[in-house]
Amino acid sequence: MGINVPSVKLNDGNEMPQVGFGLWKVDNVTCADQVYEAIKVGYRLFDGACDYGNEVESGQGVARAIKDGLVKREDLFIVSKLWNSFHDPEQVEPICKKQLADWGVDYFDLYLIHFPVSLKYVSPEERYPPGWFVDGDSKVEHGKASLEQTWKAMEELKKKGLAKSIGVSNYTGALLLDLLTYATIKPATLQIEHHPYFVQKNLLKLAAQHDIKVTGYSSFGPLSFVECDMKLAEDTQKLFDHPVIKGIAEKHGKTPAQVLLRWATQRGVSVIPKSNTPEKLAENLNHMSFDLKDEEVEEISGLDRGLKFNVPTNYGIPVYVFA
Repeated sequence: MGINVPSVKLNDGNEMPQVGFGLWKVDNVTCADQVYEAIKVGYRLFDGACDYGNEVESGQGVARAIKDGLVKREDLFIVSKLWNSFHDPEQVEPICKKQLADWGVDYFDLYLIHFPVSLKYVSPEERYPPGWFVDGDSKVEHGKASLEQTWKAMEELKKKGLAKSIGVSNYTGALLLDLLTYATIKPATLQIEHHPYFVQKNLLKLAAQHDIKVTGYSSFGPLSFVECDMKLAEDTQKLFDHPVIKGIAEKHGKTPAQVLLRWATQRGVSVIPKSNTPEKLAENLNHMSFDLKDEEVEEISGLDRGLKFNVPTNYGIPVYVFA
């Protein structure tokens, strides 16, 4: 029997599960099986992207679960993202349709602009996913599309039913405010890096003011980036080992992972953790079985260091989008 997950209501009337499975860094070899197992446990939201390079395998896991009668398509909430190389307005619909074909579905429940930066177009036939470098090696070349042009093309996806909801990812407060000046369809969600070392409380307040739901990624902080060989992450104390997190976990008889996820969801933020084992999958999904005390929430929030890991320059990529 799957674990029931509460939903959040988006500003366009659609509902989104508050806990999902993040597909970033999920290995292609195991991806289909992991998606299938996650559906068996009770996950219904799957957060993918062109740049993750595993949308075909993710779709295979979904197709198998549907074929075996575990779920129907309408039971799932599938999220994908528009990569930087496809910001030109005329490229938005074609790449969205390619991603839908890779997943084997007719629509995305939510489609996001992945990063607020345009890169020069790279044909999917030439290289896919294209990554940050126009030559696939070391050369960065920015595109000419404005974020307004790209958003208008995103609005067309919603109007045509290719995406039921649209939103943005990695936007700052200034960019979000700017978007609201020209959007005829308000973004339904904002996806951002969010953990106790990078709380972004004012950005959360801004999103709430405009009824934009927030999804936090990398809920476990530096742990998400150690496997990327990022020195900043390697040199930062792991949240699982932090005495504040460990102490609160022990008080509640929960794991540090469950405490970190509950800190987010109890404050209204959605989460998309990933795990490689059925036990951890269930543990992450079932983290809402307890509540943190207000003072515990504040103590965890007090760990904020303004420490953002998911910055291109931290990977050695000379793109200064967060300069």
